[in-house]
Amino acid sequence: MDMPDTTRIDRWHRTRAPDLEDFEALAAKAYAELPQAFRDLTGTIEIRVDDFPEDRALDELELESPFDLLGLFQGVGLAHDLAVPQTGRMPNRIWLYRRPILDYWAEHEETLGDVVTHVLVHEIGHHFGLSDEDIDAIEAAAG
Repeated sequence: MDMPDTTRIDRWHRTRAPDLEDFEALAAKAYAELPQAFRDLTGTIEIRVDDFPEDRALDELELESPFDLLGLFQGVGLAHDLAVPQTGRMPNRIWLYRRPILDYWAEHEETLGDVVTHVLVHEIGHHFGLSDEDIDAIEAAAG
C-alpha cells in the first residue's frame, strides 16, 4: 500500500463538521456573493440555520424524514405580498438545515459552499413566489 498524501490526510484528520455558527457564516457569505441586484430584490428577509426542520414543517410537507428537507421558505412570497395585510405578520424567513445539508454534501461531488448557495438560492426563489418546478427549469436553463 502506497503512503497517502499526508498533507491532504492531515487536513481532514483535524477537520470537524461545521457547527451552526459555521453554517451561519457560510450562509452569510453565500448571500453576500449573490449579485447586488438580486439581493436588492429579496427585500427584508431573515436567513436562519438550524440542525433540522421542526416536526410541524415535515408534517405540512408530508415528509417522512428530517433529512428530506434541506431548506425552507416561511412567510409571504413577494408575488403575494400586496394581498396579505402587513399587521401582525411574521418576517419572511429562509431556513437552512445543517444536518440534511451535510448529509447531501457527503453523497455528492459539490463543495459545501456550493450546496449551501444552491439551497439558499432555491429558497429565495420561493420567496419570489416560484414553484419547485419553476426553480428547476431556471436552473436547467442556466446549466
